[in-house]
Amino acid sequence: MAIEDSVAQDQLRAFIERIERMEEEKAAIAADIKEIYAEAKGNGFDTKILRKIVAIRKQDANERMEQEAILELYMAALGMVAAPPED
Repeated sequence: MAIEDSVAQDQLRAFIERIERMEEEKAAIAADIKEIYAEAKGNGFDTKILRKIVAIRKQDANERMEQEAILELYMAALGMVAAPPED
């Protein structure tokens, strides 16, 4: 039983160490991304819009179209845009 416990402990330690390494890499990548946004801002770009574009590009085209249609519908219901044409 002690050998099985030792193997389980080793596996657990290996998992934890792998997760910790990935967390460190994730933090480094996040810092790099932050620098890129700062550089873009320094060149006059709106970082809020850049973040929005990145989020939109991650979406599936159908999902994006559906969200845009719902957004337009809600905005029309609130009088923020002209109502969509009825077929």
